[in-house]
Formats: sequence, C-alpha cells, structure tokens
Amino acid sequence: MQSPFQLLLDLFDEPKPVPPAAKPALVVPTEDLESVPGEPIEPLLAPTAFRHPDANREIRLGEVVVAYEFRRAKRKNIGFAVGPEGLVVSAPRWVPIGEVEQATRSKARWIVNKLEAARERQERIEAARITWADGATFPYLGEQVILVLDPRQDVGGLLRTDTSTLPGVARHTLHIGLPHTAQPAQIRDAVQAWLMRQAKALFVERLNHYAPQLKVQWRKLTLSSAGTLWGTAHSDGSIRLNWRLVHFRLPVIDYVVAHELSHLRVMDHSPRFWETVKTVVPNYSELRGQLKDEPLPAW
Repeated sequence: MQSPFQLLLDLFDEPKPVPPAAKPALVVPTEDLESVPGEPIEPLLAPTAFRHPDANREIRLGEVVVAYEFRRAKRKNIGFAVGPEGLVVSAPRWVPIGEVEQATRSKARWIVNKLEAARERQERIEAARITWADGATFPYLGEQVILVLDPRQDVGGLLRTDTSTLPGVARHTLHIGLPHTAQPAQIRDAVQAWLMRQAKALFVERLNHYAPQLKVQWRKLTLSSAGTLWGTAHSDGSIRLNWRLVHFRLPVIDYVVAHELSHLRVMDHSPRFWETVKTVVPNYSELRGQLKDEPLPAW
C-alpha cells in the first residue's frame, strides 16, 4: 500500500507513457499441427548407394544400397568382382537366387570396402583429368612432364630435361610442333602418338632384357589400349602390352613385362607361375600393388 505522501507525488508527476500492448503470440491450432510445413528429413537419412551401369538386381548391405550386375555362368561357385563400374556377381545356373543373396550379405564388408575404394580411386582419376592445352602436365615413367606447344618444333615431339630444377618441380618438358590455337583433341593425339612410340621402344628393350633370364622367346609385340588390362601373352610367343604403362615407373613396367613373359612358361596363375615371376622380380607383390593403387589420369 502506498503512503499519502507518495500518492501526492504521483498526482503532480508527468503521466508515464503507456507501454505498447504485447503482440498476441501466433498459436497454431492443435488440429493443424500436421499441416505445418517442415524440413524434409528423408534425404538426410538416405543410404549410400552404388549402382553398376548394367545393374539388374539390388540388395541392401547394412546402410548401403548396392545395385549390381548378376550373371549366370558355367562355374562351380558364386563369384564376386568389384571394378570401376561397380559390383558383378556370378553364380552357377543351379544356385537359387536366395542363396546368392545370402552369400552376398556374408561378403558385405568386403564388397562395401571394395566399392568405396573403387569410388575414391575414380574420383582421384577424374581430379587428375588432363586438360589438353599448352602447359598441361602428364606422367611419364613416374615423373611429371610439362607440355609445351612450339610451332618451330617438329610435330613428332622432343623431350627436354632440365637437371637444375628444384626438388618437386617438373624437370621434363615435351615440345610438340603445334600452334597455341590447336584443338584439344589434336594436342591429345600428338602426345599419345609420342607416348606410344616411346612405349614400343621401351617394351622391346625390357622384353629382350627379361626373356633370356626366363629362358623364353617372344616373337611379336602389339600395343593395346585396353581399359584395365595391362598385358596378355599367348603360347605362340606373341605379347600384348598396354601403351599407357609408360605413365608408371620403370620397375612397375618391368613387373608387367616379366609377368607376361612368365606366361610363356606357365600359362596360368598357379603358385608355380608366381615363383617364376619372383626369380626375376623378387618384389613383384609390392609392384603389383602399386599398379593397382596408383590411378592414371583420365584422358
């Protein structure tokens, strides 16, 4: 209760401003709660997915959806293969699809790990895609080469090496006799032609180096452009090698050469075959891993 003195003061004071009326709170009726728009949560919870371009079946492995290519084949067991395009499952004709899916789930961790590794590898390849223009870089025998377009140079190309460059700086330049206005496809074709000439000369040299050590004789060399196949050998002594091997270091190339020559003695991948490879390339397992793990740039 206020005192009389306080009441008197209040009568002679300036009137206090009336505070603004509070805005009524927005109340959503209970019956309309379901109609209030919200952030969609399903895309945030969508599982990781891998899809083979020729997929004809799909399976969920934990939180991962895998669309794979399923093949019926003349084989004794169920086989799994993971490549750049995704998962391929092969099974004998007599195995029911339920058993195939059960076997696939039993290999879930291996399959998902392989698919993730393949995706990461493909992303690295795309990140290293070559832009065909003056100043482009590409690997040759494990080292980076800088492309120089020089109309004064012979179109066949000339590799120059600067031994005074700092560590980590490309010391090789390939001079191609093309103008700066040349189209990317024209530049790419000129560089590929140069690389293929280097590849053939180098492969012949390495075949002649390892053939006597393995006591075999090769008769014909053909360059290939296969996507993932590095080489093949036939019993008649003919050898096919992928020209893009010249992107790798020489020890990796030597492993592939020795691998194919060893097939002229052992035409399978039995323990005897690998022992044959080991006689000339003792660290073949390490080099084989590098061949698989080091992605080549996309052309």
